[in-house]
Amino acid sequence: MMKTHRPHDRFPALYVRDFRIFWIGQLISFSGTWMQSTAQGWLVYSLTKSPFYLGLVATVASLPVLFFTLIGGVVADRLMKRKLLVITQTLSMIPALALAVLIDLKMVTVWQIIVFATLLGTVNAFDVPARQSFLIEMVQKGRLLNAIALNSAAFNGARIIGPFIAGITIASIGVAACFYVNTVSFLAAIIALLMIKTRSGEGKGLSARPSPESRTEGGLSVLLQDLKEGLSFVKGERNVFRILLLVAIFSLLGIPFVTLLPVFAEDILKVGPRGLGVLAGSSGVGALTAALLIAFKGEIERKGQLMVWAGVTFGAALLFFSLSRDYLASTIILVFAGWGVVSFLAVANSFIQLRTPDVLRGRVMSVYALVFLGIAPIGNAVMGSVAHMVGTGRAISIGASLCLLAVLLCSKYMRSMDKEASYPS
Repeated sequence: MMKTHRPHDRFPALYVRDFRIFWIGQLISFSGTWMQSTAQGWLVYSLTKSPFYLGLVATVASLPVLFFTLIGGVVADRLMKRKLLVITQTLSMIPALALAVLIDLKMVTVWQIIVFATLLGTVNAFDVPARQSFLIEMVQKGRLLNAIALNSAAFNGARIIGPFIAGITIASIGVAACFYVNTVSFLAAIIALLMIKTRSGEGKGLSARPSPESRTEGGLSVLLQDLKEGLSFVKGERNVFRILLLVAIFSLLGIPFVTLLPVFAEDILKVGPRGLGVLAGSSGVGALTAALLIAFKGEIERKGQLMVWAGVTFGAALLFFSLSRDYLASTIILVFAGWGVVSFLAVANSFIQLRTPDVLRGRVMSVYALVFLGIAPIGNAVMGSVAHMVGTGRAISIGASLCLLAVLLCSKYMRSMDKEASYPS
């Protein structure tokens, strides 16, 4: 008889009560966050008519993560993660509610938006490490990969739902409503966290890494030595280094296109806030498709070849988008852009982890996080400035061309990766 796959064979994490509740809460909260993100971009551009300020707001929202996320990881290991997440979700309501009130009172300025974006970014620096390390406490190791994939699917699904609702809300009710909705959406995440029964390991140091107290002797020198070991591995593993370099280029020159979408919606395609929601949601459709396919597939043998195709698809789609002046064509193109970038990043992450021995995985993946998330604010600032000087369409064309060129130059090496065995643990 042919073996049939039941639903829980593919998505086992959803059959864990605590994760299922957590996941639903996150889906609602992510949708509110994307609503605010879309509305905030529209608000900034309405106030300033400047792509530079779009890039600046995105930059200050991300910089605190770069500066404080290592401290956030220490706090997550010292405190009960579930309670820490309740605190961060509660604090995240403050910027959303404050901006909503300021908009209603017609007192909002771009500098107020910058201040509250910085505050939210600082909260996220503590929220992200706690959230990621809390997953294993809910689903345990056997379902962790599936939980991560489903969490990514929720995030990218919200990229479709949030901007679409935001576009309709801005056009019919007003931009302030999006900030009010986001304020309420955090309550879903908080309620879900309070309903979770998981208590094991909270504040007890589940991580196999030594606690901060056990490493006080020669703390700075030990830290520097650990960092040196991780960086030496990345430097020595040429294929890992090449992939990380490509991720850095994408974060610097390609992914910031999302920040500049309000310019395309308002000035280039002239489709207004509803069109902005559809454009942002279209890239989310591609991203969600990529996340679900990879989660459903489970394992991909020819990772190098898929990375080449995904990287080429992203660069080419972004280039075509920058040249398009047709709304429908632009919407379809962004689906391919979303599929390409998420497919590339997911497979790149998998390849790097397979090539990394267990004792170095945390440090190597911290380098991955640095080039992906850490460079993002720099990319937003760079692309915003370039768009201000030469025009938004031309700036995206330049960035897309450089991303495409980088992938093509590395394509030979990425295809050869499929012949390599995983690094022995």
